[in-house]
Amino acid sequence: MRVHVVSDVHGAGVELARAAEGSDVFVCLGDLILFLDYHDPARGIFADLFGADYTREYIELRTANRFDEARALSAQAWAGIGVDGQDGRWSVMQSMVRSQYEELFEALPRPALLTYGNVDLPDMWPDYLSDGHRVLDGEVVDMGGLRWGFVGGGLTSPMRTPFEISPEEYARKVDRLGAVDVLFTHIPPAVPELVYDVEAQRFEVGSEALLAYVREHQPRFHLFGHIHQPLVRRMRIGRTECMNVGHFHGTGRPFVLDLP
Repeated sequence: MRVHVVSDVHGAGVELARAAEGSDVFVCLGDLILFLDYHDPARGIFADLFGADYTREYIELRTANRFDEARALSAQAWAGIGVDGQDGRWSVMQSMVRSQYEELFEALPRPALLTYGNVDLPDMWPDYLSDGHRVLDGEVVDMGGLRWGFVGGGLTSPMRTPFEISPEEYARKVDRLGAVDVLFTHIPPAVPELVYDVEAQRFEVGSEALLAYVREHQPRFHLFGHIHQPLVRRMRIGRTECMNVGHFHGTGRPFVLDLP
């Protein structure tokens, strides 16, 4: 069984449409929306709203972990286009998010197994899912006699991305799985080498619950994304091969897993 896996699509619709070619099963680990493009400040929802110069400064502040200043700059940018308050901001952004989702779900291969990323908005997904798209979160599916477990979303962080949940809520989803052969998540386990982003030069938030799960149940593989430029892309925890499937927005290529 050849499995193609993508994560952190972030607006790469053209490449996404081709990502399942040659596969038996296609899996997407979320983060479809492009709010910010750290490599190209002229792209993404923030840039469409406020321009490349504001976006570049905003990215520089976030990259430097100066999140309070970044939020102040964002508030200034919103005021500059005459929008005040969270309700007003969401009203403006909602149509832009929906426009991206319409394009990306149209490009998304069928069939596909999906889970959410931390930059996704799960409440919107039912409006765009097609026949052949199956969303799994805290759930298990049988594939070729193997149990595949899926856990979506991210953990609460200074980034304040749309789908962040508490460690306790996340752990409950992990606990629902039971033992699986292949584990798919958006975020990695809380291992320093797996959560450190060498370009952003900071530790992102990984899951202690996932680390405990891998140590206890020892699935054959644990596949995840979230960290765009990790210090280490793969490592073993006991007999489990933990693998970052890569930043699809940056590479345009799926990760390929061949299962016997």
